[in-house]
Amino acid sequence: MHSMLRSFVLLLMATAIFGCNESVLKNSPAPAGPAVEREFRGVWVATVGNIDWPSKPGLSVQQQQEEARAILDTVRALNMNAVVFQVRPHCDALYQSALEPWSFYLTGEQGRAPEPFYDPLQFWIDEAHQRGLELHAWFNPYRAHLTRGNEITDSSIVRKRPDIARKINDGMYWLDPSRLATQDHSYAVVMDVVRRYDIDGVHFDDYFYPYNDGKFPDDDSWEEYTAGGGNLTREDWRRSHVNTFIERVYRGIKKEKKHVKFGLSPFGIWRPRNPASIAGYDQYNMLYADAKLWLNEGWVDYFTPQLYWPVNQVPQSFPVLLGWWTRENTMGRNLWPGMIISRPREEKTADEIFNQIMITRGFVPEGPGHIHFSMKSFMRDSSAVNSALRYGPYKRQAIVPASPWLDDTAPSRPALTVRPGTDTISVEWTHAEPGDVFRTVVYQSYNSVWEYTIVNGAAASIQIPRTRITRKETRNRNGETTVTETPERLDAISVSAVDRMGNESTRLPYVIDQQQ
Repeated sequence: MHSMLRSFVLLLMATAIFGCNESVLKNSPAPAGPAVEREFRGVWVATVGNIDWPSKPGLSVQQQQEEARAILDTVRALNMNAVVFQVRPHCDALYQSALEPWSFYLTGEQGRAPEPFYDPLQFWIDEAHQRGLELHAWFNPYRAHLTRGNEITDSSIVRKRPDIARKINDGMYWLDPSRLATQDHSYAVVMDVVRRYDIDGVHFDDYFYPYNDGKFPDDDSWEEYTAGGGNLTREDWRRSHVNTFIERVYRGIKKEKKHVKFGLSPFGIWRPRNPASIAGYDQYNMLYADAKLWLNEGWVDYFTPQLYWPVNQVPQSFPVLLGWWTRENTMGRNLWPGMIISRPREEKTADEIFNQIMITRGFVPEGPGHIHFSMKSFMRDSSAVNSALRYGPYKRQAIVPASPWLDDTAPSRPALTVRPGTDTISVEWTHAEPGDVFRTVVYQSYNSVWEYTIVNGAAASIQIPRTRITRKETRNRNGETTVTETPERLDAISVSAVDRMGNESTRLPYVIDQQQ
């Protein structure tokens, strides 16, 4: 009785979902098959110094856009799924802003807008989302001016706010993190972008206080603090302002748009001897960045320590440091380390990055990920790294791991229409709430072996071959090669929807009726 009722219900569901006149599906479900692979595969696109984009200041709008599309096409071709795009190199903007001037790195003159006008950040967001990629806006919170950013203009914060901009060395200026006016300004800049743009994340890198051996010209601020009765040490006092700012930004983003992820990529070592074998720079006492505290408190949605060292380097070992940060991840945030590929000897680099990705998957099996620095290495025509990734750990597409503390509600299952053809089957889908769908996963089973294809949220159909031939080469001891061809038939399909938080809908797989 229960079996008959179940079959009847499944028949009704198949008819409702697939359309009885055009269906090539039997009413008995097939096994669900394996889940789609989950991994954050990001890359930094640096604009400071024109490291990655644009290739030089003052390019035409058409050239800038062509370079951006080439980058995004490469990211997609490599089966990566996220871009971390630098929008504020140093108190300037690669987007239309009423708070800070247009960047020198864009137009060749600080304060001058692109001509003809366009908004680069909006362009990057639109182009990334069309390709099913996340776009994270990358800010530097305190850096005010670098000499490679050309001369200081009247639009610069150095001239507009001399009360908070401090000259440190070699023509470099920094905002004083201890000043409330600094925090208010940088907070306003971040929140302005969060409110006006459809970004997927906000990202800070490792520059808090500058890399200059802990020295910073804040005597006047310190004297005001001690005169007012402050009793913290100068080091703790500096750290307290950075801590306050990090928490403020995190909570501000969550209040405005909960789904926008906040990520941090601090220097990879918290303090020397943590763990015991580690030696190196002390960001805690030099950058006044207590990155361990931010992770412990959960003031991030993803954490990307810059682990720019090889596996077998004892004083700074990639797996040893990753293991330590994993143990400090007490709030269960996404832990996606930063990796560097801008190194000589590409074959050796490719092998190192391959190994680091596999190590990361072992340390963070439920929601692995990583971010590469930087994009220019992937744009080399003969990049050995590209081949190693595309035919190795990135052979299959992946969706971004979920962030359940932000949203754990999956979108509804797509409604399907299947149209049979002689050689292909056309699968079309619609969603009850299309705005809640970022990507769609189409599962296919050939000869009872499941695989999948990920398409971006704007797509609404796919053509699937009914039969195909797979070729396998084998070589004997004499070096002779034998090619075996195996015919495969499509025997089941299934489709799911994935939202921007990585939540995947249920899916209902059905067997293909090859007689239709």
